[in-house]
Amino acid sequence: MPAETIGKVTFVGAGPGAADLLTFRAARAIAEADVVIWAASLVQAEVLEHAREGVEILDSATMSLEDVLVVYRRAVQDGLLVARIHSGDPALWGGTQEQLDRCVELGLDVEVVPGVSSFSAVAAIAQRELTIPEVAQSVILTRLGGGKTPMPPGEEVREFARHGTTMAVFLSAARSGQLAVELLEGGYPADTPVLIAHQATWPEELVLRCTIGTLEETVKEHKLWKHTLFLVGPALSASGTRSHLYHPGHFHGFRRADPASRRALRAATQAADQTGG
Repeated sequence: MPAETIGKVTFVGAGPGAADLLTFRAARAIAEADVVIWAASLVQAEVLEHAREGVEILDSATMSLEDVLVVYRRAVQDGLLVARIHSGDPALWGGTQEQLDRCVELGLDVEVVPGVSSFSAVAAIAQRELTIPEVAQSVILTRLGGGKTPMPPGEEVREFARHGTTMAVFLSAARSGQLAVELLEGGYPADTPVLIAHQATWPEELVLRCTIGTLEETVKEHKLWKHTLFLVGPALSASGTRSHLYHPGHFHGFRRADPASRRALRAATQAADQTGG
């Protein structure tokens, strides 16, 4: 490696599990690395097939932040390329920001490669759109309070539930009873549909359909407590609504609207506004 080259750490989003959900950019970062640090309990071993033969491979499950920083300091001293593989997308519950800050302090080059988040993978498995017109146009990503990391004030599940839109709840299966209570307290009806996904995209993947009313018993019946995600909200069972995007009365920079369809669309929109629909 040229003497003028300083070290670099690339944070790689490995997706929810399946190795073929890596992006091309992620695979290239792994292939170019001198050192690969990966979360063996959360990422399938097949992702390491992209690594060069003889590369140094470390399991982050056995490492503290201080242990990881030792590797980053070596990267500075020796001009190493490090691929730090995280499950899902590094922007969500990855513990990446504290590492990014330290890398900047050390003078390392840094790159972040996004990955497929488990909530979008579960929606794909279930073949559901999470933002259905006139039903839900927002997705809230959150986790239940009371775990190892405190929740900031105002970020309780019951408060988010008041919006009545689609929610993706991470890291909460061990307290499924509390989760169901907070969802109900926030205003969701007991028959609101829920998707429970355990190890989505892994060979042992399990996806269950239930309601908030049966959420706790479903989780306990299948003994789920780790690697489990909940999708909640009316969009999970909604159908029959139509997006304006492909309506013949909708226009944009690449398509003109049909005049009659445009008038009909405007009339329907005005009627919905008047009735609060």
